[in-house]
Amino acid sequence: MKLYYTPGACSLAPHIVAREAGLPVTLVKVDLAKHLTETGENFRAINPKGYVPAIALQDGSLLTEAAAIIQYLADQQPGTGLAPANGTTERYRLIEWLTFISSEIHKGFGPLWNPSTPDATKAATKDRLATRFAYLDEVLGKQPFLMGETFTIADAYLFTVVNWTNFHAIDISSFKNLSAFMARVAERPKVQEALVAEGLKQAA
Repeated sequence: MKLYYTPGACSLAPHIVAREAGLPVTLVKVDLAKHLTETGENFRAINPKGYVPAIALQDGSLLTEAAAIIQYLADQQPGTGLAPANGTTERYRLIEWLTFISSEIHKGFGPLWNPSTPDATKAATKDRLATRFAYLDEVLGKQPFLMGETFTIADAYLFTVVNWTNFHAIDISSFKNLSAFMARVAERPKVQEALVAEGLKQAA
């Protein structure tokens, strides 16, 4: 499988999940500004949506969207516990979290990436994110991970998007439980490997 990624983007979530699941993937870096892969291919010809992540499967087809990709990867290695079994109530709880992260956190950062966004809109965006962080902080005050005691793909996705606070000078230190979660996930060996591979941190 080939994973098309941009360092630190939402593609970090499937990158982490692939490593946690022990699945071999070939990383292909994408310059989203130029829409070119590191080998000079037109990325829009590969993924007409024009954004990462995208993963080329062994049958030659392409799968896109972070929430779909990380479920697919987890289901390749069901024994890892990265996702509950399909059809169970717990699986729907996982999908509930993935939907929340996608719509309320991931897309919630959207206006902050646009340099032309008015300051008032950016301030309102940060206030809205803070309400979501407060909710997460409450949940994570009761359990170490979103689904309870076990790290799942939802945690990989949440870690990836909350990490964007570092790009936008958003201080989350007042959210003690969320901050502790971020540190806890960052310490996982496979997460460390992914961060180093994407050039987001130095190798130890």
